[in-house]
Amino acid sequence: MGKTRAVLCGYYGKGNGGDEALLASLLQMLPASVTPVVLSGNPSLTHQQYGVESCDRLSTFQVLRAMRQSDAFIWGGGSLIQDATSARSHLYYAGLMGLAQQLGLKTIAWAQGIGPLKRQLTRWAAQRSFSGCQAVSVRDNGSAHLLANWQIPCLQAPDPVWALASSPVDRLWDLPAPRVAVSWRSHPELTSQRLNKLTRALVSFQEATQTCILLVPFQASQDLSIAESIASQLKGEHQIFCLEDPRELKGLFRGVEMVIGMRYHSLIMGAAAECRCFALSYDPKVNYLMAELNLPGWDLQQLPDDPNFISRTWLEYYVNGDPLNGDQIHSLVDRALMHRDLLTEMLS
Repeated sequence: MGKTRAVLCGYYGKGNGGDEALLASLLQMLPASVTPVVLSGNPSLTHQQYGVESCDRLSTFQVLRAMRQSDAFIWGGGSLIQDATSARSHLYYAGLMGLAQQLGLKTIAWAQGIGPLKRQLTRWAAQRSFSGCQAVSVRDNGSAHLLANWQIPCLQAPDPVWALASSPVDRLWDLPAPRVAVSWRSHPELTSQRLNKLTRALVSFQEATQTCILLVPFQASQDLSIAESIASQLKGEHQIFCLEDPRELKGLFRGVEMVIGMRYHSLIMGAAAECRCFALSYDPKVNYLMAELNLPGWDLQQLPDDPNFISRTWLEYYVNGDPLNGDQIHSLVDRALMHRDLLTEMLS
């Protein structure tokens, strides 16, 4: 049987650890008979990191050439179809999916987290795009419910990053234990007032626990300045980890006791490594994950006013909270591999 060429489309090559983890998971799950072509914001880095063919996601010529030379088109995971962060990003993704369908490629929407969809145009474009796909898989109940309302069949399974292979991290084990990972991101809901409260709470938490705080920016352009601000106020051991390899990013959580995370995939990676995870939600996808895993946390809009209360809550969970057990993690990993089975069925 000849090789199948598949264009992989996502928020790749933009320095976002969660989206890179989804790409790494997709590449890990593709059948051996498939040759991937990745649309990337940094094609040379994507080629260097993963050893795959890559082209500029914003070059009309390169994207058209890749599609015309390929057999399949895959939306490669995550919140691609939403209008919360941008009024235009969904048009880019929906436009490429529509083009792929017009060119006769086999189209797959893979491991999607759909929404929020606040605009009527976005909802129309999303429904049209998903209805034209040969296969759809989603990662949460909210996305599955939306597609059911549109009468579009789909597979629902946990996020593929549950099944991503991890790699060890240099220097991690040289740091004193116990360790707590913090992964916060820039967002309108994380106002300077709320960030100040959370930072004061984290300082108190560290003083009470004598933990080493690992500050983990998932996207340096959005997260690093926050990590540096927090680091400047911590009095105990701490380290900022900026990791480009998503397998190392996941491996970092193997050396951590607890995660205080805004980033969706920091919570998945932490939970997969049997860490206690406390969520700070800015997006429905985090709320879905909190409900699915029964994670404690707060919506940022309902963040308590008292930093001491926040700190005491974290301390109570650090001392008495329970991580997922091995059976739960094994079940989530097994079910996440259903996304691999869909690819095998559609592309082999």
